[in-house]
Amino acid sequence: MRILKNNILIIIASAFILAGCGDVSVPKPKGYFRIDLPPKEYTVFNDTVREDGYIPVSFEYPTYGRISFGEDVNTEPGWFNVDFPAYKARIYLTYRDIDNDLEELMEQTYTMNVKNHISKADAISEQVFSDPENKVYGILYDLKGNTATAVQFFVTDSTRHYFRGSLYFMSEPNPDSIAPVNEFFRKDIIHMIETLRWKEI
Repeated sequence: MRILKNNILIIIASAFILAGCGDVSVPKPKGYFRIDLPPKEYTVFNDTVREDGYIPVSFEYPTYGRISFGEDVNTEPGWFNVDFPAYKARIYLTYRDIDNDLEELMEQTYTMNVKNHISKADAISEQVFSDPENKVYGILYDLKGNTATAVQFFVTDSTRHYFRGSLYFMSEPNPDSIAPVNEFFRKDIIHMIETLRWKEI
């Protein structure tokens, strides 16, 4: 009986001691703001003849983006963008006619858009695209880690047309904070590639 009383006293005393300690402060893990992303909807880019050249491709791009052409006097023909101001993001796009220089264009794309980011990338993976029916062949590069760009691609028909693009965010790279938005736009880029068609002049 005495043991039972002692145990009860110990339990009551422990309860008073714990109650007197109050709330224990536990630091919260680092988090990021929730980003609301719009539903997937697309419209067709179908360029007409412009003063600075003609871009003979059509593809579907997101309705929450807007096409912009460079206003800089040094902008070369074939350069344009899909801008996403609400997300501080931009897909830079370039079209080139192939003039017996496909290997050079592919090497230039790899050097500019992939090789220059290798030092900061934790890993680089490739996704190959092959659509013989529409003559669209290419590679999408995923750059993992603290890089300025996380998604790069090029597509070609291997004889006349070459088209490349890269996704950039207008903010300091932080792969954890932009991961959901990066994946969101990566899917849009894949949709652009899969709906791309060459137009003959």
